[in-house]
Amino acid sequence: MPMRKSSLAVTLLALGAGSAATALAQGVPTTQPKFVHIFREQVKPGRAAEHAKWEAGWPAAFEKAKSPYNYIALQSITGPPEVWYVSPLASHAAYGEMVAAENDPALAPELDRLAKGDAEFLSEQSALQAVAMPELSHGTFPDIAKVRYYEITTFRVRPGHQDAWIAATKAYKAATARSAPGASWRTYDVVAGAPGGTYLVFSSVGSFAEFDKMMADGEATMRGATSEEMGVLGKFMKESLISVGTNRYRVDPGQSYVNAETKAKDPVFWAKKP
Repeated sequence: MPMRKSSLAVTLLALGAGSAATALAQGVPTTQPKFVHIFREQVKPGRAAEHAKWEAGWPAAFEKAKSPYNYIALQSITGPPEVWYVSPLASHAAYGEMVAAENDPALAPELDRLAKGDAEFLSEQSALQAVAMPELSHGTFPDIAKVRYYEITTFRVRPGHQDAWIAATKAYKAATARSAPGASWRTYDVVAGAPGGTYLVFSSVGSFAEFDKMMADGEATMRGATSEEMGVLGKFMKESLISVGTNRYRVDPGQSYVNAETKAKDPVFWAKKP
């Protein structure tokens, strides 16, 4: 993530070791990232277009510096007017390496300038970090270059009820595998920046019309669930779930920073400017 975004994150967890971290952190992922850093900017009413134009300065600065750390900008369609900047990484160590790279004297002054100007358009900022739960994810990882919309569902689970969350998600996953095998999602456990027991589930589509199929897949999953699976899901909803909420976002290419290989798959889309 851009430095002024990553530096506002909550206290970083202890950095892990791993010589492969840098290599794995580079580029746009083709499998579920093990770690994500998400910076959220809530935009003042009526300032979205101006904000988007200003944000285009960040990918321009990173491209000039040849930064290997890519991120996708997701502009809200539902919920509050905000943008999520999602950085896929291999580990906490890779995040630390990214922050160190952004402190380079050739890059830092431009990032500082952009950060100061960005404040004019924003009403709120926050950051969170999350780790992948591949055992609770499902389906084929999407081609990021061709994804245009995301649906992100946030679950809040009561303290001490993680086992119930895992059991319920596995039950739903098993029912999906039978009734809607083409469905796909990625599950993350938020480890910093949100209350304990917060989980994010990411789904993505290439066109907004595909949300019709996603909803149909969900209905088919529930119809095809066994009585045992429905019992597990019902118990979780009644006893363990604090809240659940879903919002949808569009990929903003002008605010995103992706590698040349990703751009080459759809140069018209990725060349769009705010």
